[in-house]
Amino acid sequence: MASIQTAYNQVAANKFKTILTMVIFTAVVAVIAYIFTAALGYQGPDALFFIGIFLVIAGIMNFASFYWSDSIILGISQAQQIQEKDDPELFHTVENLCIAAGLPMPRVYIIDDTATNAFSTGRDPGHSAIVFTRGILEKLDRAELEGVASHELSHIKNFDIRLMAVVTILVGLIALLGDMFFRMMWWGRGNRDERGGGGAILIIVAIVLAILSPIIAQLIQLAVSRRREFLADASGALLTRNPDELADALLKISQDQEPLEVANKGTAHLYFANPFKDSHKGGVRWFANLFNTHPPIEERVAALRAMQ
Repeated sequence: MASIQTAYNQVAANKFKTILTMVIFTAVVAVIAYIFTAALGYQGPDALFFIGIFLVIAGIMNFASFYWSDSIILGISQAQQIQEKDDPELFHTVENLCIAAGLPMPRVYIIDDTATNAFSTGRDPGHSAIVFTRGILEKLDRAELEGVASHELSHIKNFDIRLMAVVTILVGLIALLGDMFFRMMWWGRGNRDERGGGGAILIIVAIVLAILSPIIAQLIQLAVSRRREFLADASGALLTRNPDELADALLKISQDQEPLEVANKGTAHLYFANPFKDSHKGGVRWFANLFNTHPPIEERVAALRAMQ
């Protein structure tokens, strides 16, 4: 007899898989940095100087992302903040869920677009915002909207936005490392040429990594994003105690094929559902899913329906 998968063990499984993915991601970054440094012929103090520059750049990017990413994202998305008087029902829905989740009330924003979508942002629960499109407010009933809001509040509670900001920076740093490697390789280093065949093999390996590592890093980033969507679904179902309303919202949104015009590749992972409304079939779909920010909606719905 098949075991019944509850919301609680889905949350636990998703958390473990996310941690495992992050460990792998960190290991990939460390290995790539080491190979690039060795291939360039850096040893001792020179190697430490090279890695130090990398760490300084990483620190600056992390600092900027931590404090200003939410403002940048809200501006890019053309989201307008509203007050309780503008939509009391929406405010009360979010407020009630926040009380149940033990969260402070986030700022509420609206995107004036008829596409059905939503997202949340902010570095922590005390500095967060939840955003709805005009279309999702008009096309979903209150129970379905509550399911969507619970999903987005779960992102806030689980610190998903901070996690994805760090992952995005790691992806950018890997691309930056590859670019720096190529530039410094062309400048040349005499001691690199003195190491013979072993050094030549290492350089070839580094060149291949410099080409492929940004693609690999992006695939890991997308895998983390998809896993966090499953986790937010499970956490949202725990919050409302009604996974069916979230599943119904996903199905209704999947039937709306209108893309969200303000979305772009940099912000797509934030949204409740894929804002580009891609549809692929068969083997093409399997390959395309590797590059999707969200799991297929039918998989999310199946996981929610399986919760008891």
